[in-house]
Amino acid sequence: MMPQRSLRMRKTVDRAVKAISALSALAGLGALVWILYTVVIRGFRSFNLAFFTQLPTPPGVGGGGLANAIVGTLLITVHATLIAVPIGIGAGVYLAEFGRGTKIAKLVQFITNVLIGVPSIIVGVFIYILLVVPFHTFSGIAGASSLAVIMLPVVVRTTEDMLTLVPDQLRESALALGAPHWQVTLKVVFRSAQSGLITGVLLAVARVSGETAPLLFTALNSPYWLHSMKEPLANLTVTIFNYAMSPYTDWQQKAWGASLLIMFGVLALTITARLLLRQRGEHQ
Repeated sequence: MMPQRSLRMRKTVDRAVKAISALSALAGLGALVWILYTVVIRGFRSFNLAFFTQLPTPPGVGGGGLANAIVGTLLITVHATLIAVPIGIGAGVYLAEFGRGTKIAKLVQFITNVLIGVPSIIVGVFIYILLVVPFHTFSGIAGASSLAVIMLPVVVRTTEDMLTLVPDQLRESALALGAPHWQVTLKVVFRSAQSGLITGVLLAVARVSGETAPLLFTALNSPYWLHSMKEPLANLTVTIFNYAMSPYTDWQQKAWGASLLIMFGVLALTITARLLLRQRGEHQ
């Protein structure tokens, strides 16, 4: 009797755990669908030609758009990518190709792991003290630098992982033909891992696309067109923060539109990264 009861109890517990897991998954999926549906329905109402081509209007005045914030977000993201990607890929190459097992490599890996877990607002405060306070002004350069710090560990870890997945036989074959190590890395290892490297960059860009806290301390915001990266720069995330908390219906509506725009951008980057990873898997 005891084995039968024990077996029956295990089956009951197993079914209960599966049911709870399925309900939890459905609850999470339902919440996600509800959020996406709300953002899409409310955001589409803001989309018109003025939204993409005109500057914001003064408080309480209807109309206008977020053209400067859209351009500012693109500029900050591009500058952050130009800062973080070369440094991140270089560090990842060192960890995977030249510094395996060394003390310096272990230190870099430790710092990278710490940076991944640092809250973005801490990064914003750090860049505020480093670049905003000494120059007495918020700036697009400071905003791009804060996003670059957030992107950097993602690029480093992804680069290291992708290069480590390349079989050592490829390296040994190229080295046996007399090619120097740096040439093997650039022409053999990089070509084998190029889709994974691009995926890592796209994921890093997607990681910072919705960041608000660092830009509040660094780039701040502006209702005007950008004239220099050394001045406060309009961006979508801080605009959403300001508009969503305002008492003006028109601004709140534009906040939904900006949210939908960011969501579309992150979705496009994520789908592209998935396709590249799948393509890499098929080649392997």
